[in-house]
Amino acid sequence: MVPALLLLLLGAAAVQGNGQHSLRYFYTGVSEPGPGLPQFITVGSVDDQLIEHYDSERGRAELRADWMAGKVDPQYSERNTGIYQGWQATFGVDLDTLRGRYNQSAGLHTLQFMYGCELQADGRKGGFWQYGYDGADYISFDKDTKTWTAAAPGAQNSKAKLDPNTAGNEQSKAYLEQICIEWLQKYLEYGKHTLQRKERPRVQLSAQPAAKGLTTLSCRAHGFYPRDVAVVWLKNGDPRQQDTLQGGVVPSGDGTYQTRATIDIDPDSGDTYTCCVEHPSLEKDLRVDWAPKSNVPLIVGVVVGVLLLVTAIAGAVFFLRRKKDGYKAAAPNEGSASSGSNQGSDTCVKA
Repeated sequence: MVPALLLLLLGAAAVQGNGQHSLRYFYTGVSEPGPGLPQFITVGSVDDQLIEHYDSERGRAELRADWMAGKVDPQYSERNTGIYQGWQATFGVDLDTLRGRYNQSAGLHTLQFMYGCELQADGRKGGFWQYGYDGADYISFDKDTKTWTAAAPGAQNSKAKLDPNTAGNEQSKAYLEQICIEWLQKYLEYGKHTLQRKERPRVQLSAQPAAKGLTTLSCRAHGFYPRDVAVVWLKNGDPRQQDTLQGGVVPSGDGTYQTRATIDIDPDSGDTYTCCVEHPSLEKDLRVDWAPKSNVPLIVGVVVGVLLLVTAIAGAVFFLRRKKDGYKAAAPNEGSASSGSNQGSDTCVKA
């Protein structure tokens, strides 16, 4: 099982820009392992998909993406096992060094190494190579200058040792700009039916009473892939980005994603409100009008430009959420909800 710390890291790293793909690896070593927390852990991911896992308790690299089976060579996991075992030994030495540098004789301390590369839809490439100690930035590699940037006072000694290693720095730069990108492109081809698919968002609207006589409108977009999405409320057709409270994009548990955007309104104002969604699967913005007098949830889908209306049953909507996003599921029959799509444009979110 991957510790919660690693899951949080993967969740943070999964945030992609439009058309962006990434290959990322996270190494974590701890000074005092315990139940559920091995001394050393490695996880790798392509975009938001976990592809590989290694920990010191199991002692071997394991594939975690079904679409990699039969695509990589038979020695892939064995070769990576040897690599990770080498890093495991290195992390043990480095942790002892850092504890001595910070005069830490005991206690739980963590050393983390994160590296990877990114490929934009327009061909632009990026990469990162950085270390953290006890949850804070420690030192990072600048591939353009082939030098190291110390983020903590104790990292100055590390920088003094790493900067003169011109051969190693050249190799790091070459890995980020060439080898990593080549592997990312291989993985994207291996998993193209999963990683490069597009699933259209569905939208559900609901309302709840708010303070001072206001009403909170909630727009939940769900069932979409990839995770790139923009959601905003329109007031009388105009985007209200500053008034829209955005929730995070989180997994739905079925390989797709969901997010939520809310806005507080005066229900007696006579203004019209529309939820607008942009997603790579859509040729035009998806717009759903709020109908305050409707108490029947509707699901509307668009198939080759034709609106298909079907009745859905009212009920509670359960979904995975992060506490910090402040998500709150609407109670059954609370307010009114509709899910669907209206005629869209390509400007309502970006305007």
